[in-house]
Amino acid sequence: MRFKSKLAVEHLQLLHNVIVPISRLTGGGQLGNTNSSVGSGTTLYLDPEHLRISSRGGAGKSVESSALNGGEGGGEGIVCFSELIALNGIFLEHKIESIAQNVIVFEIDLVQMRTALSSTLQSLGGSVAADKQVPLHNSGDGVRGGRRMSSSFQSGSSVIVVMKLAKRGGVPCLCLDTTSHDGNFDVHHAVPVRILRAEEWQHHLPPLVSTPDVQLEFQLDRPLRPVIERMKSISPYIYVEGSMQGQLVLRLDSDAVSIRTFYDKLIPRTDEESSQAEPASCTLKIDSKKLLAALQWQSSMARGTVSSYIICLIENEMMVVHVCLAPEDVGFFTYYVPVHFLSADMMD
Repeated sequence: MRFKSKLAVEHLQLLHNVIVPISRLTGGGQLGNTNSSVGSGTTLYLDPEHLRISSRGGAGKSVESSALNGGEGGGEGIVCFSELIALNGIFLEHKIESIAQNVIVFEIDLVQMRTALSSTLQSLGGSVAADKQVPLHNSGDGVRGGRRMSSSFQSGSSVIVVMKLAKRGGVPCLCLDTTSHDGNFDVHHAVPVRILRAEEWQHHLPPLVSTPDVQLEFQLDRPLRPVIERMKSISPYIYVEGSMQGQLVLRLDSDAVSIRTFYDKLIPRTDEESSQAEPASCTLKIDSKKLLAALQWQSSMARGTVSSYIICLIENEMMVVHVCLAPEDVGFFTYYVPVHFLSADMMD
């Protein structure tokens, strides 16, 4: 089994941007324990074409969940699945070999991986701290300008980062090795992993869901997270009402207050085979903490990282948040958020 790849600074920054919000969902971070990747809730899949990440909220050690989620958690039950293009996407070049048709699967602590990526970028002078990045919703220029980039990043950096699987002290690790061409510095990180059989990946695939009743595409300058954050302090549940007329309503009702927030002129995403006489609608009841956890990326990802996002509502089953990266052909990540059952009379 062998995996070795080369990344430019731009690739490293993109990978870091994707991993930051997902790592907040899963918890983890047992840096002193070489077996901490076991049960961390995150599995990575590598093959010649793709890098895939499958994470389950709340499955990690949750060492930092209190600090990053306001001490209230909220990620339990959420599944996040990401797919990134390998060659000409996330890697400059890479080589992968295994007896399982060149597929490698392993568990990893995503918090440790995030820490390694952050440290490497900081050593290269990259801007990686989430609190120093400009949130997506504060972008004043064309965020969608990221589409003009080619997925084959053009790096002007003289530094190349090598990512590989290797053993350190007899423990399998995902290693990040950075050496400047002038030899001024070397940076090495090793994140413990647990190698899995390739066929175990079937247990980490995204959930199978029904065809969404409502699919709405949002502009990046209309984020949901600030509204959800305020609503969460008032009610543990939020009702999400969507219509294929391009409308979405967030509402809550408590003993003291009733709140409605309206979004209109959204872009309905319809299937070509759909031929309903009237626009479909759907109402979901969701834990406000879970909804906020699935929108962490709106506060941590810098401008230009995301091209668009789509909210999918599936009655009494799931809310799906699908996020397309910029450039669009690099990949995506998707949150699957469980909902509460609503009978017909409860929807009125």
